[in-house]
Amino acid sequence: MQNHFELFQLAPQFALDSAALDSAYRDVQARVHPDKFVNATDAEKRVAMQWATRANEAYQTLKNPQKRAQYLCELNGVDLQIESNTAMPMAFLMQQMEWREALADARGAKDSEALDTLDADLRAERKKRLAEIGAQLDAADYVQAAQGVRALMFLEKLGEEVGFAFEALEA
Repeated sequence: MQNHFELFQLAPQFALDSAALDSAYRDVQARVHPDKFVNATDAEKRVAMQWATRANEAYQTLKNPQKRAQYLCELNGVDLQIESNTAMPMAFLMQQMEWREALADARGAKDSEALDTLDADLRAERKKRLAEIGAQLDAADYVQAAQGVRALMFLEKLGEEVGFAFEALEA
């Protein structure tokens, strides 16, 4: 079975040409879209639907940098152990605690400026981490990249919580 990169005839690397991905996705969808199979047998329709679903899943995975990084690690035999491996470097855990305190303080004070600052800090950290992960993946250092992806997942979750805090202020 083809991997996501093979499906779209792209090099299996973190650095990705978004336009090439979009174009390849449209090409695959044009070939397998269920509308092209209205007069086909039930079996052919089912296969077309499976391919369309697989193309959508592959596209969503490769389009999202975090999911693409995770997929590349797994594709190269490194299980992220998301459920069981929550060990993180102490400095990262301390930073997490500081951000969580800042979030709690901003929520309590209903301080949108503090939330803006925290949101900007998290965006900058995610951007920095993605660049590091990308370099590690493209250098075939999948074990270190997996550690970075796990950290990125923490940052994404905290970013979502900041978003919820903004929504609560607006309500």
